[in-house]
Amino acid sequence: MAILFQNEEVKLPPIKRRIISQWIKQTAASYNKAVGDVAYIFCSDEKILQINREYLQHDYYTDIITFDYSEDNIISGDIFISLDTVKSNSEQFGTDFIDELHRIIIHGILHLCGINDKSPEERKHMTQCEDEALKNLKLIIS
Repeated sequence: MAILFQNEEVKLPPIKRRIISQWIKQTAASYNKAVGDVAYIFCSDEKILQINREYLQHDYYTDIITFDYSEDNIISGDIFISLDTVKSNSEQFGTDFIDELHRIIIHGILHLCGINDKSPEERKHMTQCEDEALKNLKLIIS
């Protein structure tokens, strides 16, 4: 069981992998889930567009695509994150790049924990869950 951080077509972002892994496990545990094998693949906009077209038949850029391989209460999956879109989002929302990246990292885990964001109500709930997890990350770091 491992949390892996990989890169394709981009440089690996400057994240504290050990702390982020601990945070991911704590967040999953708060939803009564254990972490199995989770791979983060940081990539470019072009790569995530290719994945979106090929696997989801969507023809648009996005910040994250989560492939869920979870079984029972063990979450597992491949999480593709476009660093280009994370950077654009951080500029658009006036947030720090690393803070925005942390939000997207945990967003994928929350999806694996069963939280959706299709409807406006679900998006509101997802944002609340992200905010709570980000507060917990600040406690771990401090």
